[in-house]
Amino acid sequence: MYVIRLADGTLRVPQSLTSEDGRLIGNAYVEVEPGDPEYDRWLQESLTEDEAAERRRRWAEENDELEREFLAFKADQEGA
Repeated sequence: MYVIRLADGTLRVPQSLTSEDGRLIGNAYVEVEPGDPEYDRWLQESLTEDEAAERRRRWAEENDELEREFLAFKADQEGA
């Protein structure tokens, strides 16, 4: 999940909610607006919606070898 910078400057920051024993309950985005004390910290690593979409597209196109390696590993684990 990426920190997404909207056109109006608002940041959508990913946030996970976990139980006391560490199990993941859910993932969501919280909006952080300019002037918020945490804004500058998150702004440094934010991407526009277009940049985030481009990264997802590139990952989908360029992960074929990694996916093959993972599937081979998974098959080995299931066969063991």
